[in-house]
Amino acid sequence: MLVIFGASGDLTRRKLIPALYDLYVKELLPAGFAVVGASRTPFSDEEFRENMRTFLPGTEKTDLFSKMLHYLPFDPEKEEDYHLLRKRLADLGQEKQTGGNLIFYLSTPPSLYGIIPARLHAAGLSRSDRGFRRLIVEKPFGTSLHSARELNVNLLHYFDEEQIFRIDHYLGKETVQNMLVTRFSNGIFEPLWNRNFIHHVEITSAETLGVEGRGGYYDQSGALRDMIQNHLLQLTGFIAMEPPAVLGADAIRNETLKVFQALRPLREEETATMAVRGQYLSSLIRGEKIAGYREEKGVNPSSRTETYAALKFYIDNWRWAGVPFYLRTGKKLPARVTEAVVHFRHVPHHLFSGIPGYQPVSNQLVIRIQPDEGILLKMGMKEPGAGFHVKTVNMDFHYSDLAGITLPSAYERLLLDCMQGDATLFSRGDAVEEAWKFVQPILDAWENNPHIPVYGYPAGTWGPQAADDLMEEGPWRFPCKNLTDDGTYCEL
Repeated sequence: MLVIFGASGDLTRRKLIPALYDLYVKELLPAGFAVVGASRTPFSDEEFRENMRTFLPGTEKTDLFSKMLHYLPFDPEKEEDYHLLRKRLADLGQEKQTGGNLIFYLSTPPSLYGIIPARLHAAGLSRSDRGFRRLIVEKPFGTSLHSARELNVNLLHYFDEEQIFRIDHYLGKETVQNMLVTRFSNGIFEPLWNRNFIHHVEITSAETLGVEGRGGYYDQSGALRDMIQNHLLQLTGFIAMEPPAVLGADAIRNETLKVFQALRPLREEETATMAVRGQYLSSLIRGEKIAGYREEKGVNPSSRTETYAALKFYIDNWRWAGVPFYLRTGKKLPARVTEAVVHFRHVPHHLFSGIPGYQPVSNQLVIRIQPDEGILLKMGMKEPGAGFHVKTVNMDFHYSDLAGITLPSAYERLLLDCMQGDATLFSRGDAVEEAWKFVQPILDAWENNPHIPVYGYPAGTWGPQAADDLMEEGPWRFPCKNLTDDGTYCEL
């Protein structure tokens, strides 16, 4: 049984229930399966099902699937409600023959992450003689290094580390997992995947949306906490990790942990030159007036919370010594896109430099996470005709080219993995703390030093000029929504 706390919320309707429905259609759910929504909203079973149906297709399978959905009005701060929950789960477990296997999903505000596990433990629901007990925790996993450590300690009072699944939906994306296959199954990439052949690496996660009515929450968070500490550092771990000995959860997560431990800390005095923050300003996009961040509802008019962040840093180990890594993320940028770009070094000779108009070829491997998922390799080719005029061309693969194959949603993959006990794509407590250890000095410098500027950038542009100055190795790649349209024309 999957118990969703906060089941009347947006995440359940838009992501979790549709993902479970897709698993049901693909016949990947176990025969004995049930969902129990637990939230303050006073739904009956049928009202809950009807509410969830609005986000599902109206088919016969939807009707059959909805019979798996159940609901219990529930106040997570009332101890007596946990005893009602325990009885409901026991009755349903016997009826559905779930074998005593329970997954608890915390789709709640982070303030309840310490309360619900403690009350589940007190009600005897965190341990079992028959069946498993697992706990899925949504991000944000802490808001600082101190709070993340505190949360880890609290959770481990009531659940073992093997029972805790810290979910990061970015790691559930097919193209993130494909990074491992691209690197470790191809003899042409892994021998080059080091400081001798790679010049620098950049990772971008751009959004066209602003705070969309969540100004009150976002103003307490910011881009560094919201995106870089978790999503983008996890992507960095997959790109930079050493080959694991086996394809297992602990082996893979041990290697990403080593990457985080090797991150060179940024000293406070380096923050101004190695980290850039910005806020989007009001502008006109297609003739429409777009409000600036400080004009958004719920945002402090003098807020210094960043909606854009860019970092330059190094990984101090044998493979990556001296290779700069760049991360950037922001709201109200020209395109919604997430990708990693590996920039290879130029060839060491100048055979074609005397040819008029020659530009050294910059070999790049672009791993597109979303949208238009795929891989792009940029390489030099001879233009047809006389002479040796060199042109950069694209070799590309798109997942959309695979006939009859649809990409599963991130939550679909991650929920199934949790049911099967596979923690490969979930963050481990020690890795979360190491990521916070790297980010915390930057947060402290931004908070404590008023002389470090917050740069403005007009909504609909690629961020502040200072972020371009950060990139000494050449300009950032400016991606389009279509993977192969770079360098030609992008609809912004």
